[in-house]
Amino acid sequence: GSLVASSAFAGEMSVAGSASLNVEHTNGGAASTGKTFSMGNQLTFSGSGELDNGLTVTTSFELDQGAGAGVTATSDTGKPFDSHGLTVGSDAFGTLTFQGHGGAAAQSAVDDMATGDIWDNGMGHAAAPTSSSTDNMLAYSLPTLMDGVSVNVSYVPHTSTQFEDTMDVAIAYTGVEGLTIGYASGENKTTKGSEADVSTYYLTYAYGPITVAYASTEYDSEATTTTADVDFSGYSVAYTVSDEISIAYKVADQSTPNASGDSDQEVSGVTASYTAGGMTISGKMVNGDNMNYSTAATADKSMWELSASFAF
Repeated sequence: GSLVASSAFAGEMSVAGSASLNVEHTNGGAASTGKTFSMGNQLTFSGSGELDNGLTVTTSFELDQGAGAGVTATSDTGKPFDSHGLTVGSDAFGTLTFQGHGGAAAQSAVDDMATGDIWDNGMGHAAAPTSSSTDNMLAYSLPTLMDGVSVNVSYVPHTSTQFEDTMDVAIAYTGVEGLTIGYASGENKTTKGSEADVSTYYLTYAYGPITVAYASTEYDSEATTTTADVDFSGYSVAYTVSDEISIAYKVADQSTPNASGDSDQEVSGVTASYTAGGMTISGKMVNGDNMNYSTAATADKSMWELSASFAF
């Protein structure tokens, strides 16, 4: 007998990784429990090859055991492989992506382009509203229609946690130097009777070292509860001090407009980072008022975080 070794045509394999060490402290009510230390670590394995017909096929798997724990055996979260997917594309065909885990619908991918989720800080926040996303979903980026215009669509199938399938569409325009204007529309159908239409408008503009951004999302639900509809807005001003140093001020406001005596959740903070080679030192100081729409005294909180991350 004999052994024959073969490889894919024009194929390439690569591994990239990162590790981080973080310390966080939250003040306010029962949340004043001292400092929390954590770490992150991940390896992403990628393989790609070009077919005879010009299509490029790429698959990737993220190795991240810390992605979740204590989950059911049927869930992808918490297993050694975290985000993973397959893409097929070319300049003429566009790009088709099948995301086994870790994907985002066209709307949820841009729901808060302005602040980078400054509200997601462990202080008991209400999450910004998004359309449905799930494991094993499809996304498609169309070929270039005209200079500066891109169109992305996504499809979430009917599953045990998605009572009907949904389709999202996102359009972005980058035809003016430094300017990006975008709109995305989708649906959330995770709960029957509480279907929702979700739409996001956003823009960013960079001039020299300064970048400003704004995003607005409306979540219109068919549910009859007064807290079902949600309005979100966020903005940021970022300043690039040098190639290594950047700072930003970010504000996110979220409300339930139909609730009597509505109390807006307001989050604001300053972030800063320093990058040298494959190392990044970052920090943030964040204040939150009426977290999760609560008017309790313990719902006003603050936190700070320091992080050192390393890419390799």
